[in-house]
Amino acid sequence: MTVPARKWRASASLILTVLVAVAGVTTLTYSTAASWVSAINQSQVVNRYETSVNDAEPSASEQLRAAHIYNSALSSGALLEANSTVPQGNGEYADTSFDYRSMLATSTGVMARLQIPKIDVDLPVYHGTSEETLEIGVGHLKGTSLPVGGESTHSVLTAHRGLPSATLFTNLDQVKVGDTFTITTFGEVLNYRVVSRQVVAPEDTETLRQIEGEDLVTLVTCTPLGVNTHRILVTGERINPTPPEAIEEARSSAREPGFPWWAVAYISALAVIGWYAWWAGKPPRRRPQHASTECSSNAQQ
Repeated sequence: MTVPARKWRASASLILTVLVAVAGVTTLTYSTAASWVSAINQSQVVNRYETSVNDAEPSASEQLRAAHIYNSALSSGALLEANSTVPQGNGEYADTSFDYRSMLATSTGVMARLQIPKIDVDLPVYHGTSEETLEIGVGHLKGTSLPVGGESTHSVLTAHRGLPSATLFTNLDQVKVGDTFTITTFGEVLNYRVVSRQVVAPEDTETLRQIEGEDLVTLVTCTPLGVNTHRILVTGERINPTPPEAIEEARSSAREPGFPWWAVAYISALAVIGWYAWWAGKPPRRRPQHASTECSSNAQQ
């Protein structure tokens, strides 16, 4: 007797199980995948910035000269008020003819490049600290010194921490006193050594002002990760002259992230889920049944 062909069938419970499994794997992979894509975009933006500086109008030297004049006309700095996660620039200008957005302007919208070797950060720096800016890179706080160095300057740079779509300043808490970071602005390489690292409580007010004769940059982000009630302030003091190794690193192109092994893991997980769905949807194997009449006739004989 011929056994009927088995047909694959998906029960409601199997469909639900597969959907939940796919959703779970996708959720676990999303953050890594989004950060990888964001890192590629950021490295491309940084490399385009280096090219755009060569074609900038006015020229790089003229832009830098104007930025130093801008900083000289700036008084005060930034205020990190209680219960605020982002500092506010409260600098005033002796010359009101300055247009902030036109300073250090390029076709890419990037004003500088920030590298923090300790935490493998290589990010573009943009004008202002709008939410749109802080989702794609580092924002320069308007009202503080432009990041071109010089005596009695204090530039404040801020970025988000813990975004599922980008790493940005997520690991800034790992930067310690003595570590260094580099800012490249229109070809000018500025290297800073961290001299102060503090966590500011939400009820505290912190003033980030220029200090006579000092060249400072403060990096700001929120903490604890995911809670964001406090602020991390990492302040660096200029190393002058700039070390040759910092110049060499700054001259190199931004490195794109490595091979996306997360994609291999994701596809493998989907393959396993697909195999399970095929296996679970098969009906149980049936044993062939022989005609009983043949056995009966043989017994009577």
